[in-house]
Amino acid sequence: MNTKSAINFLEEQITDARKGLPEEIFLFASSITPLVNVELLIKDENGRTLLSWRDDKYAGKGWHIPGGIVRFKESLEERIQKVAKEEIGTQIEFEPNPIAIKQVILEQNTRGHSLAFMYKCFLNSKYTLENKGLTEKDAGYLKWHEFCPNNLIKVQEIYREFINDYK
Repeated sequence: MNTKSAINFLEEQITDARKGLPEEIFLFASSITPLVNVELLIKDENGRTLLSWRDDKYAGKGWHIPGGIVRFKESLEERIQKVAKEEIGTQIEFEPNPIAIKQVILEQNTRGHSLAFMYKCFLNSKYTLENKGLTEKDAGYLKWHEFCPNNLIKVQEIYREFINDYK
């Protein structure tokens, strides 16, 4: 199969890139180009940070800041709200300018390079955590942290200072 045929085949597998890619194509794309992410730094009135438990093949097990990969033709602001709804269960307010922009380059090829835009976000004061039957070691479990936990996933170590010291 020549390159043009291979590209045509891949394009036929994608129904609407704005809704995300089929897993295999996404993983391939992540091995040849950087991904763009948003990260949601959510602090409560006591200075605690909302983190989510993660357990996956590429990032490993541990706590992480809620975030997500921007889809084709999706704005950063749209992705922030989709992440909030999907990971936290509610809409949020956020400062319009990122508080940090980080580049992550890992040794692995798949999901090995990303550019992350971190936003300071705010929840409604009436928000309560609803883990819907999840336990602390289930992916997606949410918990407020006074300090950055030791078991933050490795790729997010670059955010430790924001979890511990950012107001």
